[in-house]
Amino acid sequence: MNSNTTMSVRNPRTGAFDYTLAVSTPEEVAAAAKRLRAGATAWEALGVEGRVTALTQLREALIARREAIVGALIVDTGRVRESHLEFDAAMGGIARWVARAPQRAAEKPPRASLVPPMTLTPASVPMGLVAVISPWNFPLLLALIDAVPALAAGCPVLVKPSEVTPRFIAPFREAIAATPAIQAALEIVAGGPATGAAMIDCADAVCFTGSVPTGRIIARHAAERLIPAYLELGGKDAAIVLADADIHHAARAICWGGLANAGQSCLSVERIFVEAPVYDAFVEALVANVQKLRLNKDDPSVGEIGPLIAARQAETIDAQLKDAIAHGARALTGGAIEHHGGGLWCPPTVLVDVTPEMKIMTDETFGPVLPVMKVHDAEEAISLANGTVFGLSGAVFGAAPKVHDVAKRLECGAISVNDAALTAIVHDGEKQAFKESGLGPTRMGDASITRFRKARVLIENPTRQTNPWWFGFAKP
Repeated sequence: MNSNTTMSVRNPRTGAFDYTLAVSTPEEVAAAAKRLRAGATAWEALGVEGRVTALTQLREALIARREAIVGALIVDTGRVRESHLEFDAAMGGIARWVARAPQRAAEKPPRASLVPPMTLTPASVPMGLVAVISPWNFPLLLALIDAVPALAAGCPVLVKPSEVTPRFIAPFREAIAATPAIQAALEIVAGGPATGAAMIDCADAVCFTGSVPTGRIIARHAAERLIPAYLELGGKDAAIVLADADIHHAARAICWGGLANAGQSCLSVERIFVEAPVYDAFVEALVANVQKLRLNKDDPSVGEIGPLIAARQAETIDAQLKDAIAHGARALTGGAIEHHGGGLWCPPTVLVDVTPEMKIMTDETFGPVLPVMKVHDAEEAISLANGTVFGLSGAVFGAAPKVHDVAKRLECGAISVNDAALTAIVHDGEKQAFKESGLGPTRMGDASITRFRKARVLIENPTRQTNPWWFGFAKP
C-alpha cells in the first residue's frame, strides 16, 4: 500500500498494515547517488586497511543496535529463531570480508608477457557506484552480502531493502550515522520498483536478489545502460536420496533444508527424488520429522514454522498445492493454506504421488512444501533434477564414490553432499547460479570482493628495443 511519498508495511502475523515509511523519490535517489559519487575518491583513497577499519566500526555500530534490528526483523518476518541467526550470519560475514579484503587487495608484481620482451603489471580500480536491491526473506543478510564486499573493494554503495520488510532501515541508518568514516560511502533508501529503477539509472553496477521475472526487468534496464547486473534469482532445488544413503540422516537434513524459514529461501529443497528401494522408509522418516514441527502462530518464539511473509506468495503456494492435489498428489502432512489471527500460514507439507509436470515440481514454490517422488535409479533422478530452468543449488545423499559422481552431474552451482542447503551457512565456497537462477560472477568466497574491481594492466616495453610490429623506419 504505497502513496507517492509513503508506504504502509504489512505485519505478516496479523495482516495489518501497521507501519509507515517515507519512500525515497527518484529525485532523492539521484541526490543520494550524487553525494556518494562525491565521496568515492576519498573512500578509495583510504586504501583497503582504512576501509576495513570503517567496516569494522560499522559492524560494531550494528551490534550495538542488535535488539532494535532483530526486533524489526522479527516483526517484518514473523519469525524469531531465524532472525537471530540472520543477524549473527550477517555480522559473521562482515568479519570474514574484513579478514579477507587485505589479501585480495595485495598488488601483484610485474610478470613477463607471452610476447617478449613485454611485461605485464596487473592493476584494478573500483567498479563505481553499486546499487544493491535486496529481497524480503532475509532482509539484513541479503542486503549486506553484496554491499559489504563492494565497500571493501572501494565502491560506494546505495542499498534498497524490499518494501515488504523495511523496518530495519531506521536502526540501520542509525548505525551508518554512528560510523563517520562510512557515511560518505553507504546510504540506504526505501521504496518499491520505482525507487529501484531510479537506482539503476544512477549506478555503475547493480546487484539484485529476487525473482526471475523481476531479474529479467533489471537485466534489461542494466543492458540499456551498459552496466553489469549481478543477479541471484529463483531456485527449484532438488535433493536426491540414493539407495545406500543413511535414510534417517537424509530425512532430518532435508526437513531442515526444505522447511527452515518456512521454505522461504531460494535455496530451499523443493523437490526430492528417492531411489525405489528406500522410498517408503525415507517417506516414513521424513513425515516423522515434519510432524514434530509447529506453527508459531500463538507465540513467535514457540514453534519452528513462521507465517508466510509476503501475502502474494501465499497465492502462489495455494495454487500449486491445489494443482498438485487435483492431479493426484496426496498430502501426508499439511496441504493447504491456513488463516490465523489475520496472518497466512502453510503447515509443513509432505506430498507424495507427484509427477514431473505438476507445477509444484516445475515452478518455484518458496514455501514449506516437500514433494517426494520415487525414481528407479540415479540416472532417472539426475535427469529429473536437471529437467528445470533453474540451477541454483542441490543436494545428494549416499555413499562414496557414487554420491560424488551424482553430485558432479547436477546442473547447479552449489551441491550439498550428505547434507542440505549448506550454501546458506557456508559462504567461502565460490559458486555461480546456473541457467535462469542468476547471472554474473560469484558472490561467495574471495571473488565476492574482486568482482567489484575493474581489471586493467600496464603493458611495458622494458628494453625499448624496436617492436617488430612498428613501421619499418630506420632507427635515427
